[in-house]
This record gives sequence, C-alpha cells and structure tokens, in this order.
Amino acid sequence: MEFGSSESELSFETIETARSPRAVAEITRFLDDCDLNIDSGIAFFFVARNRHGRIVGCSGVDKNVIKCVAISEEFRGASLALTLVSEVVKIAIEHGDSHLFLYTKPENTEFFQSCGFYPLVEVPGYVTVMEDTPVGIRKYCQSLEALRHPEGKIGGIVMNANPFTYGHRYLAEQAAKQCDWLYVFVVSEDASMFSYKDRLALVRLGLAGLPNVTVLEGSDYMVSKATFPSYFLKESDTVAQAKTAVDLLIFRQYIAPALGIAHRFVGTEPFCKVTSKYNDDMWYWLRTAPNPAPPITVVEIPRVESNHGRAISASEVRALIKAKDFDRLKNLVPQSTEDLILAKYKDIAA
Repeated sequence: MEFGSSESELSFETIETARSPRAVAEITRFLDDCDLNIDSGIAFFFVARNRHGRIVGCSGVDKNVIKCVAISEEFRGASLALTLVSEVVKIAIEHGDSHLFLYTKPENTEFFQSCGFYPLVEVPGYVTVMEDTPVGIRKYCQSLEALRHPEGKIGGIVMNANPFTYGHRYLAEQAAKQCDWLYVFVVSEDASMFSYKDRLALVRLGLAGLPNVTVLEGSDYMVSKATFPSYFLKESDTVAQAKTAVDLLIFRQYIAPALGIAHRFVGTEPFCKVTSKYNDDMWYWLRTAPNPAPPITVVEIPRVESNHGRAISASEVRALIKAKDFDRLKNLVPQSTEDLILAKYKDIAA
C-alpha cells in the first residue's frame, strides 16, 4: 500500500519513556490496538502523529534492540516504516549501541531486509530475529572456531554466576569429567547484582584448576536482551515459548557447530521458575525441534547441597549479602568469591 497525501501532514517526536508516562500510556494503547505488547525495557520511542495529534506509528529501542515497530493500517507502506526504523537506529547509535538487533513477525522479514537487517533465526510462526550486519554472527563464530578443540566429546555450559558458587564449580567439574573438552560461557549482559567483569573473573578463578575447561566471554548472541523477544506476542504461553526458543536456536545453529559442542550441561533448578522453564525448553529446541543443525544432547546434573542439606544457589548468596549475614558464605562460595563479596559489600552493608 502506498501513502496518500496525508503522509506529508505527519509530525514526529522522540519520547524518553522515563520522563513521559502520559505519552507511554498513549503508546501502550496504540500498540494494543495493533495487537502488540509494549516492552517495559524500552528507553526511547520514535512516534508519528497525524494532523489531529493521534499516534499512527511508533518504534522503540532498548539498548541495541529495536522493538515495537507498529503502524496504523491506513499509513502502512515502506516509507513511514523505513522512517520509524531509521530514526530509532540513530537514537541507538547516539547512545553508543552500534550492533543492532530487530524482532519482527516472520511475514515482515523481507521488508526489514530492505531496511538493512539480516535474519539470524526464526521461531516458526512466532518471530524472526535480525541483526544489522550480514557478517556479525559469522565473525563471532570464526572467533570461536579458533578455540575449537580438535576432537572428542565436547560439552558446553552457559552460566550467569551471580555470583560464582560451589554449585557452579560442581556443575563444571561433573561436566568436565564427562567430556574431552568443556566450554563455559559467562553471560555478558550487565543486568545482575554482580558486574559482568566481576562474574567473569570469579568464574575464571573458580575453574582455574580444571585442565580440560575453557572459560569464554559471553556475547549479544547468548542469554542477552537481544535474544528475548517477548514484547510483541500477547499470549503468555507463546511469549514464554518464543522467549527461550530464540536464545536456544542461536546456540544450536551457530555457537555449538563453531565449537563442535554436542552436549549442553545444566544444573537442576528447584528455586527459579524462569530458569526451570529455560532448562525444560532446552530438551525441545536443542534436541528434538526440526532444524538443519545437528541436535544437542541436554545433560541435567542434580545440584550439589551445602552442609545444611539445601541445594546451593546464587540467589541464597545474594540474600545473605542483603541480610549482612557474611558468616554463612563459607559453605556456599569459594574463597575468591567470598573475598570479593567482603571487599565490595561488607562495609556498604554494615
């Protein structure tokens, strides 16, 4: 559909969500009319209004992820959509995010390719994930291939380690015993109590004694804001399904083949429902879902327990820090983690 003369009558504005609750409420209603959900993480919206001041198009950006691109039916066409996407790209770049991702329904993939985005993975019938470079994932995989162990049974673990505990150590030890080589990825998203820099350092210190383990930095392609497209699907079960599928499909189609990973190890999750759901979804998306990439065997290892007979968890460690109960840390974390906690949190919490 091409635009009519009304296109020239549109006005545009950039809205910072933290400062514009009334405008956000208006955008929320507009997205609802378009059968889309607003994402609470969006920092900026670029909005088009008609001559009566009514919103007829919008696009949002959350760090390096473009979300919530929507246009009223009477204004749908390449011109306005391209403007909406181009402007949020500029906003993201102005705020220091140059590697951009975009989520859309599969039927819109071709259009966004014309906007300079390239498909990464598709969750059939739900979502296509795209990035703004044709070589981004290829370059990342090439960097992984340079670290590839030549042969044998290769395993992988992805951990947040917020912070690193004896539980993480036990999981890696048990996985390493079952593998010729084990790769441990540390989630790079800086949205946890402990910074990525600290978490990565603690994992490296905690696993330093394991001879067949390589600790790898995380990336935007793994358990990051760029791999969770929950913003546009209304049905809660569909959201939960697509949320984990994107991340797991990227791992199966790109990351695992680059390193020869055929087994993914995970600890049982008795506490967090989100992590438990993610673990459950691994069995389908990594192994049984139809996919040209080789299947990956999921190996679930029971969590190790502390002296008190309770499964060790990073969430308990964080709770102890908030409660200023530092004496109980010794049963849960290695010395390197305890040292960092005491150095960074004891005086502050006191």
